[in-house]
Amino acid sequence: MCDQKFTFLDKVTEWLRTQKKPKLMEEVEKVDRPITTLFMLMSVDGKISTGATDELDVDWDFPGIPGLKEGLHQYYEIEQTTDLWSFNTGRVQKKMGANTNELPAKTPVSFVLLDNRHLNEHGVRYFCARSKQFVLITSNRNHPAFGVDEDNLHIIFQEKVSLADALKQLREQFGCERLTVQSGGTVNGLFLREKLFDYVDVVVAPVLIGGKETATLIDGRSLRAQNELSQLGVLRLIEAATLQDSYIRLRYQIIG
Repeated sequence: MCDQKFTFLDKVTEWLRTQKKPKLMEEVEKVDRPITTLFMLMSVDGKISTGATDELDVDWDFPGIPGLKEGLHQYYEIEQTTDLWSFNTGRVQKKMGANTNELPAKTPVSFVLLDNRHLNEHGVRYFCARSKQFVLITSNRNHPAFGVDEDNLHIIFQEKVSLADALKQLREQFGCERLTVQSGGTVNGLFLREKLFDYVDVVVAPVLIGGKETATLIDGRSLRAQNELSQLGVLRLIEAATLQDSYIRLRYQIIG
């Protein structure tokens, strides 16, 4: 995540102009929340983890697997070009060690975390140290963040979590115009069902993982009837890029 002159969304916007798609341009300009991009690393069968336990994770496991480790760096290099606002969850960050790791150096990235019970006080301070601005979304009145006094810590408290309302607050109160989403499959599913994704940018690793309990790109509630089909996310391909070592990158705009 770096402060580049041209971000992925800038390129998409320019592409829309060159393709003469004024209606899509109007949709981008009228939105009252940050423009969101789901950015993830996944397997060919759509898995975003190597298994169903917290001891398994692509970030830990792929670097040791021949055929995957060689091209993995490309995902992290692309990640450095994503938006300067990043959305994730406390559950994911607890798994990645935020509650126990040493406090990191400050970055230019502002982080937004959805969390009720996974981060402890150290985890909150970890993200205060790491973030330009740190926004916590919670419905837990006793969250440890309420006991932390840091200038860059902001708490959005909701009796019942509403991602739509939280995103509006991010734009109105904090000036967040573009947000990269890298949360787990269940929360990604909430974004999808509430029509809160604008773009999808996935790097596909050359591997099949399997397992019905292993997290996928989009999990959460399944549709049960034809009258719910409007909750699908229909995509328009922007780019399909062949990377090195059998990795590929797929970029889409969500159009319905």
